[in-house]
Amino acid sequence: MYKKLFSLFLLFTMILPAQSIYAEYDVSYGIFGKIGVTQARLTKESKRYTIDIHLEATGLAKVLSSGRKEHHISKGHIENGLMVSDLYQVIKSHGDVVVNKEYWINHKTKSVQKKYKKYVKGKLVTDRTKYLDFYAKDDLLTLYFNLDSAIKDKQKSKTYHFEAVGAERQKGSVTVTIPKRSQMPYYHEVLGNDSAWYATAIIHQKIFSSKEGHLMLGIAKDGITNKAVLKDVIFFGDIRAVRTKGN
Repeated sequence: MYKKLFSLFLLFTMILPAQSIYAEYDVSYGIFGKIGVTQARLTKESKRYTIDIHLEATGLAKVLSSGRKEHHISKGHIENGLMVSDLYQVIKSHGDVVVNKEYWINHKTKSVQKKYKKYVKGKLVTDRTKYLDFYAKDDLLTLYFNLDSAIKDKQKSKTYHFEAVGAERQKGSVTVTIPKRSQMPYYHEVLGNDSAWYATAIIHQKIFSSKEGHLMLGIAKDGITNKAVLKDVIFFGDIRAVRTKGN
């Protein structure tokens, strides 16, 4: 379970505006308390960008996950003010195992090539390449970084459907919903009332007690997520992420 929970940390740090440089979060899970930390950094130079997110388990989660760490990188170009991914890379490690996944996006042919390599004690044990059965201009990181621009009216209740490389479990589909006015008291109860706007992203993972997991987000005026709560996690309740630093 900790392996799957840890892979969700990045979702808590995705909604950052283009002008932001850095944000940091503490992540906690039910009775276990703090289970990880996340740092996210965005760098833009001319018409190119890099998003760099580091995730690391702490405390009991670190012990049970064999010191799990993840590094998510998105590199690409900027079109009409939005980031467009050319490469999405995910490096995961725990114990003696290191997994490297690279998604190369070809916008001319509208295709995505995935390269997967697995190392055990420094030895390459798996090396395979395939093409995904869907194409998207966004990866999981650029999608959420672009949300602040993609969603114009953040107070009007509406469900948005996006596609992102990296969301293979749901064939690239990502759903984001702006809540109804009647739902706002519940959002304030869960996330506080100090955010500028609120949203819920639908997550498809087997760790949830329901068919779909709901990632509730409270986003500040500067576009950075203040607090996020992942609902319907099996056994021990919600995962919570609280912003501790950000400029």
